[in-house]
Amino acid sequence: MHKIEAAKRRTFKKLLFAGALFISGLLLSGCFNDTEKADSTDAKREIVFGTTVGDFSTMVRDKVGPMLERQGYRVKLIEFTDYVRPNLALAEGSLDINIFQHLPYLEGFKAQHNLDIEAAFQIPTAPYGLYGGKVKTLDGAYSGMTISAPNDPSNYARVLVILDYLGWIKLKDNVDPLTASRHDIAENPMNIEIITLEAPQLPRSLEDVDFSAINGNFAISAGLNPKDAVFKEPNFTFVNWSAVRSEDRDSEWLKDVTDAFNSEEFKQFSAERFEGYQLPEVWEAQ
Repeated sequence: MHKIEAAKRRTFKKLLFAGALFISGLLLSGCFNDTEKADSTDAKREIVFGTTVGDFSTMVRDKVGPMLERQGYRVKLIEFTDYVRPNLALAEGSLDINIFQHLPYLEGFKAQHNLDIEAAFQIPTAPYGLYGGKVKTLDGAYSGMTISAPNDPSNYARVLVILDYLGWIKLKDNVDPLTASRHDIAENPMNIEIITLEAPQLPRSLEDVDFSAINGNFAISAGLNPKDAVFKEPNFTFVNWSAVRSEDRDSEWLKDVTDAFNSEEFKQFSAERFEGYQLPEVWEAQ
C-alpha cells in the first residue's frame, strides 16, 4: 500500500514539473511574439508622399513608389495644387515627405511659419520658363506688354531676374536675386505690366497675356512642353528638393527613399521621361 502511495506521489510530481515546463514555454513564446510585434511596430512600413500635380507625382507613382513597395513599404501619394498646404501638412504629420519646392522657397516658408522641416535630397526639375501667349517669340516683345507670374515671393523673384537678364527691366544694383521684389525694379523702359497669379493658374492665363513665367511641373501638367519655352532660366539655383520633418532626417525609411531617388534605375527612368530637366548635383559626383 505504501509503495502504491509513493508511486502516485512520484507521478504527481512529474506531472507538476511537466506542467510547469509547458506554462513556462507558453510564457516565453508570448514574450518573443510580443518582441516581434514591437519590432514590427517600430519599423515604419508606410510612407506618405505629398507632391504637386505633374512630374513629381509621376516620379513617385510610376517609379519610386513601386521600387519602395518591392522593399516591403506601403506607399501613399497625395497630390496638391498649391505651394502652401504641402509644407503645412508635412509639419503637422499628415505627410512623411513632400516634393515640390526649391530651397529658397522652403527656407523662406519654414521661417515665416516657424516649421521644423528641412531639405532632404534634390529631385530632377523641369526648367522654369517663359512661355509665349499672345506673343510667340522674344522678338515680338513690345512696350506695354503683359506678363503673368507666380504670386509667391521666391518664384516672383525668379521672374524679375529673367526679365532683367533679357534687358526688359533693370533691377537695382546689388539686389539679392533670391529675394528681388517689385520694389527692386530700378527701370521699366518697356512699361511691362506684371500680373501675379497662383502658380497653377499660369498656364490658363496664356490666352490673356503676352508671356507667362511658369514653373516646370505646372507647365507639363497643363500639356506644355518645356522645349517650347521661349526662354529658360539660366542657372541651377532652383533645383527642387524633397522635404521632411527634422526628426526624421536620420530615419531608415528616409535612407531607403533617398537611395531610390538616386539609384541607377531611377536615373534611367528620368533620362527617358524627363529629358532636358535640371538634375541633382549629387548625380554629377556618382
